[in-house]
Amino acid sequence: IARNLFEMSKLNTKSVSIVIGEGGSGGALAIGVSDRVAMMRYSVFSVISPEGCAAILWNDPSKQESATKAMKITSEDLLKLNLIDAIIEEPLVGAHRDKESAAKALGIYFTKCLEELDQLSNDERLAKRYERIVSIGAYEER
Repeated sequence: IARNLFEMSKLNTKSVSIVIGEGGSGGALAIGVSDRVAMMRYSVFSVISPEGCAAILWNDPSKQESATKAMKITSEDLLKLNLIDAIIEEPLVGAHRDKESAAKALGIYFTKCLEELDQLSNDERLAKRYERIVSIGAYEER
């Protein structure tokens, strides 16, 4: 997974990732190395399922609700944490019930991102992607 993420981060092509349902596991990590990352309003994005997290932390998969809250996997949580760039609104009846409106919203976001990325040189775009990736998380040296 680490080698794939490293190689993907260096790809000299524009990349836009959009979580439309559930983004999880190694795939969630891969989604994060794009030039732009967005989520549909009611999607979730994490490196482990809430059930898996609950099983590891509390040895009890039934504590998935507590794990979900602790993991901060909603679009609003991840936007506040600067892990995604945007939230794409879903139709009031849900993206799965109004696929046409959902696809239109995705298309508008995707087109806007490509127009923004077209304004950057390849070197600028790759530098911004690198800055985005290394800015994720925090650490403290002691």
